[in-house]
Amino acid sequence: MHNSSSLDLPEHKQVALKRVVLVGHPNVGKSVLFNALTGKYVMVSNYPGTTVDVAKGLGEVGGHLFEFVDSPGIYSLVAHSDEERVTRRLLLDRPDIVVQVADSKNLHGVLALTLELTDLQIAMVLCLNMKDEALSRGFHVDSHRLSRILGIPVVETVATTREGLQDLRQSLLRATAPSFRMVYPSKIEAARRDVEPYLSREMCGLFPLLLQNHLASEEILGLKRFLSQEIMEKVEAARRKFERPLSGILMACRREQADLLGAEVWSRPSQGNPTRLARWLGILGTWSLRPWPGYLIAGFVLWGMYEFVGVLGAQTLVDFLEETVFGNFINPMVSQAVQNLLPWRWLQDILVGEYGVFTMALTYAFALILPIVTTFFLALGFLEDTGYLPRLSVLLNRFFRLIGLNGKAVFPMILGLGCGSMAMLTTRILDTKKEKILMSFLLALAVPCSAQLGVLMAMGSGLPLSVFGIWLFVVVGSLLGTGWAASKVLPGAPSPFLLEIPPMRLPQMGNLIRKVASRLKWYLREVVPLFIYGTMALYFLDAFGLLKIIGRWSSPVVTGFLGLPEKATEAFWVGFFRRDYGAAGFYQMQRDGLLSLRQSAVSMVAIALFMPCIAQWLMSVKERGMKATLLISGFVLFYALGIAAAVNQILIFLGWA
Repeated sequence: MHNSSSLDLPEHKQVALKRVVLVGHPNVGKSVLFNALTGKYVMVSNYPGTTVDVAKGLGEVGGHLFEFVDSPGIYSLVAHSDEERVTRRLLLDRPDIVVQVADSKNLHGVLALTLELTDLQIAMVLCLNMKDEALSRGFHVDSHRLSRILGIPVVETVATTREGLQDLRQSLLRATAPSFRMVYPSKIEAARRDVEPYLSREMCGLFPLLLQNHLASEEILGLKRFLSQEIMEKVEAARRKFERPLSGILMACRREQADLLGAEVWSRPSQGNPTRLARWLGILGTWSLRPWPGYLIAGFVLWGMYEFVGVLGAQTLVDFLEETVFGNFINPMVSQAVQNLLPWRWLQDILVGEYGVFTMALTYAFALILPIVTTFFLALGFLEDTGYLPRLSVLLNRFFRLIGLNGKAVFPMILGLGCGSMAMLTTRILDTKKEKILMSFLLALAVPCSAQLGVLMAMGSGLPLSVFGIWLFVVVGSLLGTGWAASKVLPGAPSPFLLEIPPMRLPQMGNLIRKVASRLKWYLREVVPLFIYGTMALYFLDAFGLLKIIGRWSSPVVTGFLGLPEKATEAFWVGFFRRDYGAAGFYQMQRDGLLSLRQSAVSMVAIALFMPCIAQWLMSVKERGMKATLLISGFVLFYALGIAAAVNQILIFLGWA
């Protein structure tokens, strides 16, 4: 059992804790309940060995202190994504209590997971959330009868209004292991009787998972002290007796039993007619899944999100904070204070120099990225809470399959047009490591951010349409071609596209703000330090003259290989710090008459495909790790220069000056 916490507690709270893990399908209100149950001691961090966020917090009930863990959404312990594997590992660690948060409107689908959790024989509470939405649609659950059948507390809640929250808290004191025992077909039950005498009480509940042979190698290693060679041989012998996949057999059994349970406790009284708002939201939800008008609705949603995040966040708010707030007020005041208080020039440069902690790192973190992060979290939270997010993924799934991804990739892709750093963060919503690496690669290579795209459009506006056509063909072709090729080269199978479609609903503003505030705390704690570390590294590279050496080495490549003026070297180098600044450098060269028509086309291709900015690069390091980021960066660099050089040679062959 877990009787200690990694959270820093006040001295008088250093007592034994009970760990409570909240589990359930995605979009059922786990995070809202988690925020309501926990106090101010909340921590969000990556689960060890992953980039999946797990939130932990403390709450007190009846004088007892609990550590709550908000796990990623899961449909079954037969996990298909990194998020589901993290939740399964949390359950394999044997928490003191499991609280399954469920959607009252989808009881039949929910109970299949409930029955799977009962096998684990961990103290459990079933929380039927969204009671108000169920009642508005005329659904009623006999929670008392369901509690008697399962042998665990069953409570009904409305997380958004905190109705039933006190009942949920009190149920933690009454949580017990389920008395209900799932009965499987006779051959499976016979295999269980053969193996269970050799298992400890805690391990007996894992027999169905062992039989399905679906645990990861690290999970098996973690259970080695409980699983002897003899046990594993008996499990393997039992597994060989079945021709059909055991995961399918067990799931079919649970669904059949869930239907029987649902029929006993779920009813739809005649007086419970859906409200007019519920009917309209239901119609909108249905339309959103159909090609027509679904694609039209998706176009409006993506356009609105781009305007909100890419224009309002990445341009309007960034310009105001960077140029007015930081440029005119904060940075001049801080620089003046540092120069007056600190006599050492080297320390002044570290804090407020060209690569200073204040003038670069904190300006990037708070003036450039924070407004984009905030607007993105607001937009994403709104779409999550309305139930539109999974509908959009379903609608666009077929297109993204062309490049080895699925419909969930729509948000990293569209947000990449706003800010690549923010888009890199959203790759977390993808299921597998392969998909996350592939999406990170495409964002780094062929998705220009809004600021850079604006400058490139300005460059193209003064040139013949053929130049813009060449640029668009190369960038889109690179996106599709390299995406398809990388999906074939990267190891791993495509993940199954599994999504539960929740009903459309109106979001609660208070819950949305709390969700955004929680995510912003993560940003301030986890991401801001990265900008400080990266800026410090650049300061020392510059102090030792390494940046100038790199510039001199790259100059022959730019002038000879790409056929661009020597001044273009500076634009590429600046482009690593800010992609739009690099594009702006080429734009200024074009306005000064330093670029021919051919050189304009080559420079537009090169800077669009060139390395991501340092903010996106640092975010990639955090999400994918240093090794993967260096491999992606190396390929992107050579690909961008190679394609730009090829365009240069083709245009020379065609007689472009």
